Amino acid sequence: MNTRSVWHTPGHTGRYRERVFAARERLAAEHADLRGAQQRVLTDLVGFNASTRFGRRHGLGRVLTVDDFREAVPVRDYADHADLIERTAAGERNLLSADAPAVYFTSSGSTGAHKKVPVTPRFMRTTFMPFYLAAWAPLIEHFPDVLERPDAVLNLKHDPLSAPPTTGDGRPHVGASQVDFGARFGEPLAAEPGTGAPWAALPVATEPGDHLERAYLRLRLAVQSDLRALIGINPAMVAAVPYQLNLWWPRIVKEVRDGTLGGLPHRAPDPGRAAELEHLAEYFGTVRPAQVWPRLRAIFCWTTGVASLYLPALREEFGPGVTVLPAPVAASEGPVGVALDRHASAGSLVASASVYEFVPADQDLSPDAATLLPHELEAGRDYHVVFSHVGGLYRYAVGDVVRVVDTSGGVPRLEYAGRGGRSDAAGERLRDAEVVRALHSALARGGLALRNVACRVEPAAAAAETGPAHYVFAIAPRTPWHQAETVRFAAALDSGLAEQSAGYAGARAAGRLAAPSVRLLDAEAFDRDWHEAVGAGVRPTQVKDRLFRQDDALWERLTRVPLA
Repeated sequence: MNTRSVWHTPGHTGRYRERVFAARERLAAEHADLRGAQQRVLTDLVGFNASTRFGRRHGLGRVLTVDDFREAVPVRDYADHADLIERTAAGERNLLSADAPAVYFTSSGSTGAHKKVPVTPRFMRTTFMPFYLAAWAPLIEHFPDVLERPDAVLNLKHDPLSAPPTTGDGRPHVGASQVDFGARFGEPLAAEPGTGAPWAALPVATEPGDHLERAYLRLRLAVQSDLRALIGINPAMVAAVPYQLNLWWPRIVKEVRDGTLGGLPHRAPDPGRAAELEHLAEYFGTVRPAQVWPRLRAIFCWTTGVASLYLPALREEFGPGVTVLPAPVAASEGPVGVALDRHASAGSLVASASVYEFVPADQDLSPDAATLLPHELEAGRDYHVVFSHVGGLYRYAVGDVVRVVDTSGGVPRLEYAGRGGRSDAAGERLRDAEVVRALHSALARGGLALRNVACRVEPAAAAAETGPAHYVFAIAPRTPWHQAETVRFAAALDSGLAEQSAGYAGARAAGRLAAPSVRLLDAEAFDRDWHEAVGAGVRPTQVKDRLFRQDDALWERLTRVPLA
């Protein structure tokens, strides 16, 4: 059963609401006994997988407690799991999990290499589906009209494939947004909002990898609908929408008037709507989503990290009354936190999904790193995430850092803080989260706003290889910055970085780092860069905000001056 037909099934909306709210209630009920929930996950994990190749090697059959587990298994990353994952993908069984994978999620790591994340039916049932369904509860509870019509939601991440690539064992190797959970896992009620819209399964064929044309076709169809919500997960996809509307506007209006889609006959011409759209451009000059969809009320995406710097201003493009709800704190490998209410950034730890461990973010991860358990976390601190689940990942360092916002019902609420890697040219050991907080401080001190930002380390002089390095921040301002404002911002940023990072403060004091500089870009620089990446064949969900950009070619692509 495909997702579009599910959303047109009588009574589906009511059953979907019941399932979503029941999932949220289940996760909330687990808060009463966090430690007990974690112990039950561990017992199930080691019991189910004790006889696997990994389980025998590490003596999982003898593991009774978290301390036993820590002693038996070192902290590991994807590379440590990769050999058994690749052998599983080639057809071997009972290596990491006693359950055979039904699909492999793809995920681009910090190197850009595509991972193969094994996804088993048991993982989906016990780890993934409860958190995934609960994630939609705040949206449909507070904005119930998103379920009134199949075309009320523009789901940017939904991108099904008719012929997905497969691994050696014949299983699909795709993004989570490309999986039909109903067909693959017998979960028809997992079809999320927006997957029944007319643009969910495009009636016009496109070339494989032509993600931009598919994005155009969806926008072309969506301008004729009364949208109430937009789902992006990756906020960079949301940020691209205002740019795309204006980039493709003449083509969109013409096709609405002519009744075509991608140049082919689609449905009856709509000269009335075309005239409305033309009037928007004539009256406002720059067309905004709020004008195209005046009753849009909610956006669902990640709200922290680099996105926290530009989302407040971006939200105004979609309308002053629009609420931005946070997508779950999760990776392709598994969930971490999910918002059970309308908190702007944080989600409660999903106690029954994985065995969770944490390492203070100012410490380096190593196989023997000392870890903390969820009840030992402190509010206001950053931590590396390590999790283990029944799908076959063991003490897995996912590479993300989370920040503990507070506790709710005895369970920590977490927000994504950034990647766990560091930029370290001169002992400064800067993390994403530290730089983002310094940027927030510097922007606030000057009353400034930006559309996006990236940075890199450069030598003191372009032609020199000696002397202190310095950070260059490429910034697309929300509105033009004056020279004096830019100078004050750079000084405030320097101070903020020193406040956030003792390593940075030490490197500056010792002269190993020079003061940062600011390179102002035009307003659409990051939009063009995103489009170039997607145009080169990268799936939009995987073109994310990257704060540190040390690759010379990618930096040049971002910062080059556009042709007139």
